[in-house]
Amino acid sequence: MDKKVLDLSQVSRIVGDKKILSNISYTFLKNQIYTIIGPSGSGKSSLLRLLNRLDELSSGKIVYDDQNIDALSVCALRKKVGYLFQTPHLFEKTVRDNFLFVDDQISENRMTALLERVHLSTNMLESSVEKLSVGEKQRVAFARLLLTSPDVLLLDEPTSALDPSITESLENFIKEITSEENLTTIIVTHNPEQAMRFGQTGILIADGMIAESGNIKTLLENPQSDAGKRYKARELS
Repeated sequence: MDKKVLDLSQVSRIVGDKKILSNISYTFLKNQIYTIIGPSGSGKSSLLRLLNRLDELSSGKIVYDDQNIDALSVCALRKKVGYLFQTPHLFEKTVRDNFLFVDDQISENRMTALLERVHLSTNMLESSVEKLSVGEKQRVAFARLLLTSPDVLLLDEPTSALDPSITESLENFIKEITSEENLTTIIVTHNPEQAMRFGQTGILIADGMIAESGNIKTLLENPQSDAGKRYKARELS
């Protein structure tokens, strides 16, 4: 039986008098890639941010590995449910310093292995982060995230700032790392073609609710919900 990693029950988020997300229930399983799609402003990133408490839910419950996330320290949760932002955020100085910030006891071998894992040169350890390309920064951020040995990767439009050749390379890496490390990867994307390339499971968010979910190819090509049909007409026509 596939193992549950994150289980959402009647999750809502309200800011002021605006309901951002409403009564979302969903179960994320281990060793799967999920793509969250939907119109701009529908609540895609808001849902992602709840999963490691970058934002707090207003009602409902989120369970990670059989524990309510409210009962876990934020630091402990974020080590296991890691978040990669749309724009890579690195600390100042060098790539080495970024690794040391997470683990000040990390070995040289571990650092070089992480760079190799994300297909970067091991000579980059002493490179100033200010001199890296956007694609290199994103890979360093990814390597730093892997240092905590996460179970879940939350990726918020991770390729939106990259050129097509780097995008393809990073997509392939995400699929590779998910499979090899037995991770659960949840990706917000505004690009239905990218969602199709990732394959596996899609979740369509519309008006703060899950309108439809299932095989991403089926969801995009033959949606059953009214929201799915509107999304297809707008995004794939």
